[in-house]
Amino acid sequence: MNVLTLNVNEYVSYQRIYLDLVPNKPLIDTLEDALQEFVAFFNGIDAEKLNHSYQEGKWTIKELMLHVVDTERIFQYRALRFARADKTDLPGFSENDFVSNSNANDRSLISLLDEFVVLRKSTISLFETFSEDTLLKIGISGGNTMSVRAAGYLIIGHQKHHVNIVKQRYLV
Repeated sequence: MNVLTLNVNEYVSYQRIYLDLVPNKPLIDTLEDALQEFVAFFNGIDAEKLNHSYQEGKWTIKELMLHVVDTERIFQYRALRFARADKTDLPGFSENDFVSNSNANDRSLISLLDEFVVLRKSTISLFETFSEDTLLKIGISGGNTMSVRAAGYLIIGHQKHHVNIVKQRYLV
């Protein structure tokens, strides 16, 4: 899969696993397609499976869904900061702490999907405002460089990665 002609300074090498899942299409189109795919996929899962994990100590499907939402919020925020030429080194986050404090299992599927849809529409709205030059701006997060456009493509790749995990480990 084409890494969308991103330069190596636009993302961290371990993020390549996410970028390899992203089709070589314009960012906005891909964000919109991925929104529909996510909603359709999770709407197709039996409700009784949503609060279960495939192994002791692993997240439930609901927790995984909210992890995708939380990560998108963080990457959207990073894209905004980088787009506005903020030179602050932004901190990372502990996904396990976020999940353990999310109360995802107390929420309905509709609630989780509604939050995802609203967030993705916000992400699309934000990225639609970025010029080609803005998409190429570089910021720093956790001591690593990242471009605005890489943040957008990583949102999609991260989502696809976790959908694949659900398919491979939860629904077998």
